[in-house]
Amino acid sequence: MVSDPGPDGGKSSVAAAGAVPGASVRPARPEPSPAGEAPALTPARLAELLERYGDHPSIGLVLNAGMEYFTDRSAAGLIAYRRAGRYLFQFGGVFGPPEAKPALLRAFLESARARGERVCAVQLRDSEVDMYHRHGFRMNQLGLSYTVSLAEFNTRGTRFMKLRNKIKRAKGLGIEVRELGRDLPITAKVRQDLDAITQAWVRAKGRHKKVLEFLVGEIDAVEREGTRCFVALREEKVIAFITYVPSYGRLAGLMHDLSRRLPDCPPGVMELINLTAIERFQSEGVRYLNFGLTPFVGVSDVLGSHSRVVAWVVRLLERHGEAIYPAMSQVAYKQKWSPQIIEPEYFAFQGRFRLGCLWQLLRLTRSV
Repeated sequence: MVSDPGPDGGKSSVAAAGAVPGASVRPARPEPSPAGEAPALTPARLAELLERYGDHPSIGLVLNAGMEYFTDRSAAGLIAYRRAGRYLFQFGGVFGPPEAKPALLRAFLESARARGERVCAVQLRDSEVDMYHRHGFRMNQLGLSYTVSLAEFNTRGTRFMKLRNKIKRAKGLGIEVRELGRDLPITAKVRQDLDAITQAWVRAKGRHKKVLEFLVGEIDAVEREGTRCFVALREEKVIAFITYVPSYGRLAGLMHDLSRRLPDCPPGVMELINLTAIERFQSEGVRYLNFGLTPFVGVSDVLGSHSRVVAWVVRLLERHGEAIYPAMSQVAYKQKWSPQIIEPEYFAFQGRFRLGCLWQLLRLTRSV
């Protein structure tokens, strides 16, 4: 069993995501831990815990800037979360050995209660549902996550005909794909190109649009150890890119994270990038390509503890929420790759659901 004892011999540790494991540039300054608690996790220790216990296809999001981590000497593992108002939004459940998870969750809830804060959890997996029920949480399905088994994947057959045609057209325009750090060095100019593509991509979505946070990746991850980035070039100019971050656990492999392109990027370019990446991953023996959560789709009320208010809000967002999150277009893209594994993910909350919780989550993700 792995534990994280602090010098105070038994206090919990609340650490800010200052330094990122393997980051080569611009690590943020760690925030001081509250008085009487253990110091922040080191980047090396954080990386070790995530690789050992991070059984979640979207585990790479735990390394986003602004994430905080809770550990306790009484139980191995960690809990990752973000603050918004008086809410702590926990990501992905408890990352630890099965026998230690309940104790770590109890310690986290007690710590939050002592501070007058409420805990909500997002992107919980099926394996966590019973434990959260036992600790007094109610739950609603948030959406579905999609995974492709790379050992079984190929683009043969009529179901991939449209995909093959789009990719063929992109190749016919002279589009080439390179992986940063392998086929193409990550220079200051390339980083500027990626930032410029991101800015143009956001502007094209409308004047009031922002880059989403918390439940999506971040561009700075491109320089983090383990991140893979494939770019599309037209006449040696970068016009689009996709990043992939590590996944651990049962669906270990990589997660298809950010995908950005210039507004005038030809059709088929993003598909060409992803297929090129898949073929390289297959040659390396990577087992799974995870596409992550798409919220507000495929939602059912199978859990007896669900809130009717949350169910109504999620269904409303499924029908009319394109201004907040483009769920339908995301699902269409993911289904192009015929994912073999489609699993639910959940939103959990304590007691009666409050609309203030939803508002804080929307603010945290920069959806509003």
